Amino acid sequence: MSMTDLLHAEDIKKAVGAFTAAESFDHKKFFQMVGLKKKSPDDVKKVFHILDKDKSGFIEEEELGFILKGFLPDARDLTTKETKTLLAAGDKDGDGKIGADEFSTLVAES
Repeated sequence: MSMTDLLHAEDIKKAVGAFTAAESFDHKKFFQMVGLKKKSPDDVKKVFHILDKDKSGFIEEEELGFILKGFLPDARDLTTKETKTLLAAGDKDGDGKIGADEFSTLVAES
């Protein structure tokens, strides 16, 4: 399954394009722009599993840095600061990674 099976390619392109500058990433705006906010809980979890590159059941800090590439392969990497901000927003239990339920909550709060 790919991102475009769940989200519109045009929405993905626009959302990724809106955050091309370093330190510009805003996960709340991004999730809204990409159309994730309007998706069912099942679809949000499917997106989570696409972003969980190592299939560990979690999106670790390193994977978070590449989150935009999960939506569009030629997107930029997040900066260390952006990655840490995203991790802090999503890691509700403080274990240093984001699980599927935490990801769903992160999207819902957007």
